[in-house]
Amino acid sequence: DATYTHCKVSNYLPSISSAISRVPERYIWRSCIGLHSAPRFLVSAAYFSFYRGRFSSRPPEQLLSVLNLICSLTENTGLLLLTYVSSTETYNVHKYAFAVFMGSSLLHMLITCRLWMVIRRHYVHPEEKTSCVWKQRIFLFNVGCFLSAGYFFRRHNQHCEAGVYTLFSLFEYLVVFSNMAFHMTAFWDFGSKEVIVATPPEDKRY
Repeated sequence: DATYTHCKVSNYLPSISSAISRVPERYIWRSCIGLHSAPRFLVSAAYFSFYRGRFSSRPPEQLLSVLNLICSLTENTGLLLLTYVSSTETYNVHKYAFAVFMGSSLLHMLITCRLWMVIRRHYVHPEEKTSCVWKQRIFLFNVGCFLSAGYFFRRHNQHCEAGVYTLFSLFEYLVVFSNMAFHMTAFWDFGSKEVIVATPPEDKRY
């Protein structure tokens, strides 16, 4: 059922949308995305604060930092929307949420690479250089996989060839895995930092 296609040709790998629209996979996926969504918003705010500190005297990069924050928040929101509205429930909403997620994700990665190229030119920490290099590599890989997935999806819908939808699904998985890997480069950016949730002390009353 998960590998069924509208033109009934051989398919050996379910698309992500198909895999997360079944039960109980739907609830497992929604629980995981819901649990990690709050930390993702927190990381977006942390990056914005980090960029403001690094580019306090560079207005163009400050503007890019704001745009990067908007893209990051939009990406996370699009992910939540496409997660909680499956393709089998409301296809159009799921489709547009995926488009928002992918568009903001690619723009976010592009802006991030641009900002880190500036950081790499002006700062010499080894971890920052490593982070910059891997961000660029993963971004290019992500774009390549996205274009390949789009090509095979279009080819499948036009010609209904056996196995083509399988290739689309494979590259779709690679798009998601590379997106995750890009966000995991935060390990190099914030590896020495700690997250503390606290309330300010109350004023003493005498």
